[in-house]
Amino acid sequence: MIVELGHFALILAFVVAIAQSVVPMVGASRGWRGWMAVAEPAASAQVLLLAFSFAALTYAFVTSDFSLRLVTLNSHTDKPMLYKVTGVWGNHEGSMLLWCLILALFGALGAWFGGGLPERLRARVLAVQGSIGVAFLAFLIFTSNPFLRLEVPPFNGQDLNPLLQDPGLAFHPPFLYIGYVGLSMAFSFAVAALIEGRVDAAWGRWVRPWTLLAWLNLTIGIALGSWWAYYELGWGGFWFWDPVENASFMPWLIAAALLHSAIVVEKREALKAWTILLAILAFGFSLIGAFIVRSGVLTSVHAFANDPERGVYLLAITGVFMGSALVLFALRSGAMEATGVFQPVSREGALVANNILLAVSCFVVFVGTMWPLIAEMLWGQKLSVGPPFFNAAFTPFFIALAAILPFGAILPWKRAKLARAVRPLWGALVLAAAVGALIYALTSGRSAFAPIAIALGAWLVFGAAAELWTRAGRGEFASKLRRLGSLPRADWGKAVAHAGMGITFIGVAALVAYQVEDIRVAREGETYEVAGYDVTLVGVERVEGPNYISTMAEITLDRDGTEVARLFPEKRVYPVAGMPTTEAAIENGVFRDLYVVIGDPQQGGGWAVRTFIKPYANWIWAGCIIMALGGVLSLTDRRVRVAGSARKPRAPSGVPAE
Repeated sequence: MIVELGHFALILAFVVAIAQSVVPMVGASRGWRGWMAVAEPAASAQVLLLAFSFAALTYAFVTSDFSLRLVTLNSHTDKPMLYKVTGVWGNHEGSMLLWCLILALFGALGAWFGGGLPERLRARVLAVQGSIGVAFLAFLIFTSNPFLRLEVPPFNGQDLNPLLQDPGLAFHPPFLYIGYVGLSMAFSFAVAALIEGRVDAAWGRWVRPWTLLAWLNLTIGIALGSWWAYYELGWGGFWFWDPVENASFMPWLIAAALLHSAIVVEKREALKAWTILLAILAFGFSLIGAFIVRSGVLTSVHAFANDPERGVYLLAITGVFMGSALVLFALRSGAMEATGVFQPVSREGALVANNILLAVSCFVVFVGTMWPLIAEMLWGQKLSVGPPFFNAAFTPFFIALAAILPFGAILPWKRAKLARAVRPLWGALVLAAAVGALIYALTSGRSAFAPIAIALGAWLVFGAAAELWTRAGRGEFASKLRRLGSLPRADWGKAVAHAGMGITFIGVAALVAYQVEDIRVAREGETYEVAGYDVTLVGVERVEGPNYISTMAEITLDRDGTEVARLFPEKRVYPVAGMPTTEAAIENGVFRDLYVVIGDPQQGGGWAVRTFIKPYANWIWAGCIIMALGGVLSLTDRRVRVAGSARKPRAPSGVPAE
């Protein structure tokens, strides 16, 4: 009964979304306040209905209701409760229901906290958001219905993909979806502004918190996915430039550009057309990501790999929304004249450079991701674009971005004298150069990439600290410290996010350049040496888990006669799913990880064993967490959240509003 009510709530939410997309839009164009007022209760009703529908599906998974086709295909009675719950979104249909729920939630948040928006703009924003909901709810109901029943329910299910039965990946999709779908609000604001022909400083303030919320959740989601790949897949890496990894990275890059561009609109009323275009592209790349993951056209360990017919619907959704928005942009962009002028050497100029580098980086990732598909469609050739291409084509742009970021953060608006503006950064520059020189001295004879990248990471960290110190003003040391504590949280958030990016730079460079890998066949009781550690395969035994059978090894690592770590890597087999997984064992440390993987038994005796010494690995994810923390700090600044509602009246720029 609960499941049927959940199905009914899903259909009713679709009807409400249609009303939300049509009635307020007509009301805004005609000036009918009663029709515009429909947007808020419709957005609230839609999120409540979808929340009930999602809860009903969760109930079916928790109670192992195998009369539901989706539960049969993705659950099992012996599965731990955590993975029964996360199994709700560990499949195509359930994850699309979560996508629609988050989409409706953002629309409802816009209705609940958008009281300071002009009435017509708010109605149009919620109507556009409702139209996106209509498209995805139609896709869900007519092609991917999660509530389909089986005529003859089985006694048990087929279990969830074993790779998804992991805490890291259990929480990775919700964060990613909040990021993907959160960019729909920036898209809705952009389309609504184009319809009204009005983009001003207040618009820049309104769009920033939504983009920031999406960006920080994308950061967390990408970091969780990278961390999962690091310890779960057993290959020892953290990023493979996989198509689905790239699908999340592309909107992250454009969202970062949009955040910086919106600041220019807010502060200087410049880059209006460019910012609107970025808002459209950010959500567009989220839609492209959904197509890549769910169409089956590109192979990936992360993909849902559904039939291409569903991909056609997603491609149509992408084409309709992106095409309509870009046509509207082409018609209206000429009217969005910038009122703020600036010199190339200024904070605006630095933000333009920042935007160009982020956009080109995204384009490089897009071309590398889609080129195999394009080549097969046009020329019938099967090509593979792997890490060598991305490392060579993407890295220079991000190095340039890291180099200019501290300069841009400290330059004044409108115009600047470079020599005077960067004077506070000399200390940071000297420290960063010293760090790079130290690394080079310690690793002479190796590639210069690592010292340069580590120096750039240090430059970002010290540059962020120098920026905060400069903002504290002049005076004695104690008084500057007091003023630091009273700086706006948005300033702290920006500096913390930039420092987090620097820490990630350091972690990536050190891990890529200095990790040690050893692959060998080891017998039980045998000891061998890896980078100063004595590694001993103590033994291997068979262990039974709740829904898997494990081959577990015991491995000790000693240094100078003292035991440093005792690790238990596993090879698991899930009998129901008939699928093996590799469970790496890791001794985490601040400055290095000890990472071991047990492989298959070998002919003639012994086991395949892989041992890695990974320096500064955890700095990669620590930097991502710090970046996200910077976003949270900025969001807690009241000016960022509600400045739009407290704006001063001013003459609108662009064409007159209706």
